[in-house]
Amino acid sequence: MDFKNKGKRCLLGCLAAAMSLSFTSAVAFAAVPSADTVSVTILGTSDVHGRFMPWDYATDTEDRSGSLTQIGTAIREIRQENPNVILVDAGDAIQDNSVEQFNTAKHQPMVVAMNAMGYDIWEMGNHEFNFGLDVLRHVTQQFKGQVLCGNVYWENGHRFMPAVKVITKGGVRVGIIGMDTPMIAEFEKDSDHLKGVVVKDPVTETKQAIAELQGKADVIIGVMHMGVPNENERPDTGVTDLANACPELAAIVAGHMHQNVSDKTVNGVLISEPYKYGRALTRIDLTFQKKDGRYVLTDKTAKTIPMAKYADDAALVKKLAPYHEQARKAANEVIGEAVGMNMVPPDSMPGISEVQIGDTPLTHFLQEVQLYYSGADVTSLIISRDNAQQLVGPIRRKDIAFNYQYTGGETTVYQVTGRDLKDYMEWAAAYFDQKQPGDIAPSYNPVRRASKYSTNDMFGGVTYTVDLTKPAGARITDLRLKKTGKTIADSDVLKLGMNAYRMNQLVAKGGALEGRHFPQVWTSLEAFGETDGTIRNMTARYIREVKKGKVDVQPVDDWHVTGFDWDSADYKKAAELLKAGKISLHNSADGKYTNIASINQKDIENADSSLK
Repeated sequence: MDFKNKGKRCLLGCLAAAMSLSFTSAVAFAAVPSADTVSVTILGTSDVHGRFMPWDYATDTEDRSGSLTQIGTAIREIRQENPNVILVDAGDAIQDNSVEQFNTAKHQPMVVAMNAMGYDIWEMGNHEFNFGLDVLRHVTQQFKGQVLCGNVYWENGHRFMPAVKVITKGGVRVGIIGMDTPMIAEFEKDSDHLKGVVVKDPVTETKQAIAELQGKADVIIGVMHMGVPNENERPDTGVTDLANACPELAAIVAGHMHQNVSDKTVNGVLISEPYKYGRALTRIDLTFQKKDGRYVLTDKTAKTIPMAKYADDAALVKKLAPYHEQARKAANEVIGEAVGMNMVPPDSMPGISEVQIGDTPLTHFLQEVQLYYSGADVTSLIISRDNAQQLVGPIRRKDIAFNYQYTGGETTVYQVTGRDLKDYMEWAAAYFDQKQPGDIAPSYNPVRRASKYSTNDMFGGVTYTVDLTKPAGARITDLRLKKTGKTIADSDVLKLGMNAYRMNQLVAKGGALEGRHFPQVWTSLEAFGETDGTIRNMTARYIREVKKGKVDVQPVDDWHVTGFDWDSADYKKAAELLKAGKISLHNSADGKYTNIASINQKDIENADSSLK
């Protein structure tokens, strides 16, 4: 055997193998991020509104569309992927879904959950201020992270809460700025909830906060309780204006408007808004490269992650179980009973709720409650749910909450003229589409149907007709004050009881009553207190104390919609076709908003043609 040549061949083979290994290792090494590369992940929630558990306490049923316990699972998984996580909330945590009952208790379950989940930042939302500053102080003192609200000041010139917080992750200094919508000054102007503080422009305050962070942060992130667009056409109330004014911001976690904005770039600023009710989690990934001793942002991406398919964090469920059981017990408290008939009749046209297109005993009763306690001549309210209902039988606290969704809704009485009332009512009636040739049933204006809050306001203490054959602005006919039976004249002076939040919308820029001022006569919050003065709690008191636990439900017809023949053959046939699934309501492309165009004779004709 030629050992010499064999040795040469072995040597050459070894050298080749070594070279190959060396090349492969070099490639593999190149694929691994450098030690000077750092990734930081911002996880954001907003407008969770009391969904600490996947449960709707107004119906006492499970709701797995989103919750903090589900978000907890997602966060744990992401932290395993990248330990450099900063967890933030952009506000509106402690209001809705019956969670406000814990705001004066020793522990608020939303805060219990946020602490357990390791939230770093909690920016105040407008609804954090719904209960007054003492309550807010009590709740926020429980939070182990940093609360922010940079554009609210004490009257002495000192900030109510900090504007900034610097958090270091992987050596990267992340400066976080928190601002609330300046609209809180409008939302709360008829209350004492902001007594002692001043709300300032968030754009100006963000610029100041950016200046404060110079030299202290490698990157600056906004956590803003503001939506992407401006609100009520008021400049600097949305993060679009803020991003245009403050390009120093790398990214913004937005909120307030209840929109699912996965990623949007404005003036180089990356924006993401995590929808509402814990249904989505914003994830912003920031990549940094160390250059000349400092970290420089080299890449940024954003997305929202739906939570519906996530399981609950078991440890968090266990921790929150006592609050869950307490909320369920309160929801099922029996207030009284309904006798005689159901408060909402069955829909004559499937999918078009009777509670939205005419007077029902349910809306009539809620107006009755407001009229009784307020002494108003006229009242207004909204029913947000198309499936609102109160059946014959027990009335539980959860039933009241289900039918009247606005947790903090109160009754405030304003002095108005007959002209003011008519203008308001015409605005409300514009919620509907005008009837077109061949239309068979009422439908809703698609823009109004898609608004953040329902704008289909209904009125009590009056009788009236909404004529949908007429254009918007000329639909209210035969308007009479119920207690006198007299037609309301433009010059009449009336006491109007309504929600102050809605009034502020009406008198704001672009509102139906823009620029008008109405003296405030009375408010239920002053008369009965912050909690007992809500429409929900006044309704419970009315059932117990005035109705003595029994509500005798009778048919009502103080207002109705005209322009359609409910007894026509076409109407009945359309109803039958809808029930059979042979035609469908005209809904928005994403299915969120229903009946945004009328069922038409052409729909019947098309259905008939398809059967031939």
